[in-house]
Amino acid sequence: MSSSTEVITTGRLESPGLVKMAADAIRRKILSGQLQPGQRLIEERLTEELAISRPPLREALRLLETEGIIERLPRRGAFVKTLSDQDAHEVVVLRAALERLAFETGIPVSDEARLEPARRALEEMERCARDEDRGALVEAGYRFHSALVKIAGNRQLEQIYASVQQKILLCMARNLVAREKFFEDLPSHAARHRELLEIVASGDRTKALEALAAHGEDSFELARDA
Repeated sequence: MSSSTEVITTGRLESPGLVKMAADAIRRKILSGQLQPGQRLIEERLTEELAISRPPLREALRLLETEGIIERLPRRGAFVKTLSDQDAHEVVVLRAALERLAFETGIPVSDEARLEPARRALEEMERCARDEDRGALVEAGYRFHSALVKIAGNRQLEQIYASVQQKILLCMARNLVAREKFFEDLPSHAARHRELLEIVASGDRTKALEALAAHGEDSFELARDA
């Protein structure tokens, strides 16, 4: 759905589902620029905007804190975390290294079924591109890259990658100019991911690594402050 509020207010949900959807909505607010790095998160305002009570909101904030997206300061409250130039550069470099390791150890793919999650995420990316839904496209893109990392079958790698992937959101939030350039042509953005997946599926490891390096070049723009 294109509206995070719609997600939050449809039906009655069990607490875990409500917490996740609240966290997703806050991530989208950060990505869209509604919540900016260093900005304080005011609980009363968020409960009104998301139409939820404080308990699930606070659980959502705890979840985002464990992901490194927000930080709590004593006697001051919760804030959107701010990455330094060095932090952002390290995040992007580490993400690229982890993806490269996954390709080096996972290609050629031993079981075609391992590519199905990436294919499903890609289909969702293409749908979001047609609908011009940037927020949902970003989320589908996260799932796509996570699915490609999983072809290596290395659970420790997957866990480390998931942690790093969350911080890419903060890289986007700190550089709105680069983010707009990154997503200025949504169909082309999705098409680049299809090209990468096709090369991975071909089993040519060398070509896939070259394609991955080219694919990730734009990400380094996100590591530069606006």
